[in-house]
Amino acid sequence: MRACVRLGRGCVPVRAGLLLVLIPPLLVALQLALVGPWLPRAQRAAREGAEEREGAVAFSVISIEPERSSRLRGAQGRRPDSKEEEEEEEEEGVERSDGARAYEDENEITSRQVGPRAFEVQPWASGEPSFKAELSRIITYITRPHVNCSKVLCPGQVQASRGPAASLPWLLCAEDWLLPAAATLCVAYSFSMDGGDADFLKTVSGLGCEIHRFDPSNSNASGGHLGNSLVSNHGERGVVTQHKMWLEWRAPKKRKHRTRGDLGSVSQTLADIMAALGHHTVHFLYANLLSAEWRVFQNWIELGTLEHIHHLVAMVHLQWAGFEVGGTDEEVVRYWFSVLWGLQESGLKLVHNSAGDGHRVLKQTVENAHSSYTLSWVNTRH
Repeated sequence: MRACVRLGRGCVPVRAGLLLVLIPPLLVALQLALVGPWLPRAQRAAREGAEEREGAVAFSVISIEPERSSRLRGAQGRRPDSKEEEEEEEEEGVERSDGARAYEDENEITSRQVGPRAFEVQPWASGEPSFKAELSRIITYITRPHVNCSKVLCPGQVQASRGPAASLPWLLCAEDWLLPAAATLCVAYSFSMDGGDADFLKTVSGLGCEIHRFDPSNSNASGGHLGNSLVSNHGERGVVTQHKMWLEWRAPKKRKHRTRGDLGSVSQTLADIMAALGHHTVHFLYANLLSAEWRVFQNWIELGTLEHIHHLVAMVHLQWAGFEVGGTDEEVVRYWFSVLWGLQESGLKLVHNSAGDGHRVLKQTVENAHSSYTLSWVNTRH
């Protein structure tokens, strides 16, 4: 007797009945395989969501981009992507490639020419901490010029003379290849609050330089307020422009780099001041920073600013560690020497030294050392 499956009034064999039961699911599966990719996105999303609820695992991919560095420390040749950077380019006089012109003046500092570098602390003078050994090394370094100049410019003079005089407070090396060409407008900066830069200003004025003097206590500075307005005096040779501003050595983590005009603060790094005034090069720089010179010099080394300074006259103070400089006495003196070594590695060579009053070094009386020195350097890489 043959088994059958009753359908309505008829009877279908079991094998045929199984086929009738399986065919509809197979047709549905075939239809999904052929038509599924063409289903609306919402339907597919709903189906995928149902699959996830049934145990499927979903992944999210997060893209992390490094924060853009300041333009002064930026990568070479980078094109600005943000609207803010485009605005800065326009303020600098730089047109993008579709503008068919790129403005680049000889006295325009750019991010391609200044970059970050490491500041290196030099090894101990005697292989181990020793105040005596460290002091001996730095005093020897300070009192032995690295370059002999046959012609020099003395304080207050504009005509070169032969040979340096030991009694001079400072001097400028006047070798022809170290001075700006006659057709070049030289630029001079002075940072002083005690009026000790009078002879320096007289000398660079006689050379016909564009001169900027910075003094945060000067009530006659440009701008008439906190003095943070940097106005250039292009074309006015020998004229001294006053600025109520001082040098900063702490670079903010996030800073909108400005190129011209109001910097918004009474303290700025030298690199930002140069950029705001539109100067790529400072031919002559005088600085008496009242013990802030060590951290300021370190900032110049790290930013590469020293590559754009041709002559530097600066006073260094040894009676105390200096602003934001700490450690044991031997550590402080080793740091000082490391800063001076960094100046040399940046191209500056010592041409003259003049000892100041007193014999106190870090609150200790040292007969063969002085509390301050005025040092004159020249950049031999130009």
